[in-house]
Amino acid sequence: MTEPKSLQEAILFFSNPDNCIDYLALRRWPDGKVVCPTCGCETVKFSEKRRTWTCAKHHAKREFSIKVGTIMEDSAIGLDKWLMAMWLVTNCKNGVSSYEIARDIKVTQKSAWFMLHRIRLAMQDDFFGSKLGGSGSEVEVDETFIGGKARNMHKSKRIRKNVREDNWGKTIVMGLLERGGQVKTKVVLNRKKPAIHSTIAETIESGTQLYTDDHTGYTDMPSEYIHSVVNHAEQYVNGRVHTNGIENFWSYLKRGLNGTYVSVEPFHLFRYLDEQMFRYNNRKELDDAGRFDLAVSQIVGKRLTFAELTGKVGPRTVN
Repeated sequence: MTEPKSLQEAILFFSNPDNCIDYLALRRWPDGKVVCPTCGCETVKFSEKRRTWTCAKHHAKREFSIKVGTIMEDSAIGLDKWLMAMWLVTNCKNGVSSYEIARDIKVTQKSAWFMLHRIRLAMQDDFFGSKLGGSGSEVEVDETFIGGKARNMHKSKRIRKNVREDNWGKTIVMGLLERGGQVKTKVVLNRKKPAIHSTIAETIESGTQLYTDDHTGYTDMPSEYIHSVVNHAEQYVNGRVHTNGIENFWSYLKRGLNGTYVSVEPFHLFRYLDEQMFRYNNRKELDDAGRFDLAVSQIVGKRLTFAELTGKVGPRTVN
């Protein structure tokens, strides 16, 4: 049976547990050599009955499944349900809620919520891994506010959150879009010059043409950048000087946050940003099957426990 290209084909294909294992194993070990995740030994034996591998060396955890060392580790939920959830979240452009996932694959809402956050970890792009722009490139920079409206808050909550003091009680997200390239986002503490300038320096190559609005945080930009400003009080476009591209991304993001997820805690916001960036950055080059394949190829070496997700313990890395 050929690999799926649509949701209907994926449902049929992944209903067979052997197809699930073969699909994941091909992405995890492209050369066909299965490696023990504990010791790295390539001498392993597969049990068709248990659908697990056993390492030839004697050590703890010598028997392992395809889930070990991935976002699915220690999950009792079947691979067919995991892969269906991944297909949906990587291809629904407005996102998909945990309640909908719970109904579609027959798990509890709590389990679906945990699954979605682990899938978002697989969709995560390394923010500082590579810089945007460079000589001759154009990057649009803008910021937006995420959160409830102040007029809907109780007075005690407005006081507690210092509403109307610089950020109006909302979370500030800074976005950087390279024209013809990718978008990157980062949660920042405020819109003041130090926070904005440091984010630009960490994310954008020198020699890049920057386009921003006339917010004071963008003033006195370092000379290594070519900075052009559009005053939105007068006009939105002045030739090539505009921020319409990054504002288009904000519309996608807020459609998902406001329409699908409704209320997102600031503590988890960066994960929802990772999800939207993944879909946005791969919307043209890849089709549904391609985005799903890319997300599956990124599940190895990432682990998120429920205690880490809820902030009870700090994050850890997987070898």
